[in-house]
Amino acid sequence: MSGTDLGGQSRDLAACHFPERARIVACTLVLSSSGFGYTPLFSAIGTPVMRKIIDLVLPSTGVAVDVLAAESGLPKQRIKDAMAKGACWWNYKGKQVRLRKAKRELKAGTRLQLFYDEQVLARTPEQPLLLADHGHYSFWYKPHGLLAQGSQWGDHCALLRLAEQALARPCFLVHRLDADAAGLMVIAHDPKAAAALSQCFVERTMTKVYQARVTGLLDSDNQIIDAPLDNKASISRITTLSQDVDSQTTLLQVTIETGRKHQIRQHLAGIGHPIVNDRLYGKAGSEPLQLTAVYLSFDCPLLRRSVEQRLPPQLNKLGG
Repeated sequence: MSGTDLGGQSRDLAACHFPERARIVACTLVLSSSGFGYTPLFSAIGTPVMRKIIDLVLPSTGVAVDVLAAESGLPKQRIKDAMAKGACWWNYKGKQVRLRKAKRELKAGTRLQLFYDEQVLARTPEQPLLLADHGHYSFWYKPHGLLAQGSQWGDHCALLRLAEQALARPCFLVHRLDADAAGLMVIAHDPKAAAALSQCFVERTMTKVYQARVTGLLDSDNQIIDAPLDNKASISRITTLSQDVDSQTTLLQVTIETGRKHQIRQHLAGIGHPIVNDRLYGKAGSEPLQLTAVYLSFDCPLLRRSVEQRLPPQLNKLGG
């Protein structure tokens, strides 16, 4: 396992919330049963930032927090905090899962991992908002900067974990929304609902509507953008809602029939109108990415009726 591989959404987290990471000088070593090391990082102003990876197999029985403290040299309180925030993993029933219980006694032969990043763990997430609870699933508002799900470095800044804590029920991810974007997400609360909702997305029976403010003046009426992404068919439809001559921007309604990674962002940039403040496909700005998920609807196979959810106007900062 490489200490430099942050994984998909942790890369988003680092880039979105810690832009100084682009200027960090890092030396990465992995602490494991065969060797010891750590990753000293330096922020843009030269302040040391600690990132450690511990990956070991216990030679004998031990308490999780005690083992990690001995191996890492970190104070137990920091380790407990990291564990509570989802940065610790162990193999349980043949799977690598998060270990949050610091006092868990582990048997010899157990693989134990800690992904410790001071900047990630220090971040305080903006809280999501529960919009509707249908029992089997619920609708949420995800603010800008909040991940849909966690990474190996933690999940305390992820909608899935925050929803799980708020409802005290299991939560299953059935679709994604960029960390940079805001808006509606639906979360399942049991395996049957997760499978049913996932199938709606796979079969393209889930209507997904977004609003995006793009650079330049654009006059479109159900314009189809079908440029393939990653060699896969990709279809977006855009309609102009309003134009702002002063800022030279256009507010669009966007409906997607497929769900490729960064589909809306890539499609709009591809026609010469990147989304305002798009750090990846346009120009970064001081404000968040101007992309919001505003509407979801589908024929619910569990409730056997049509279900729709709109983003309340007061949560739509684009004003569409």
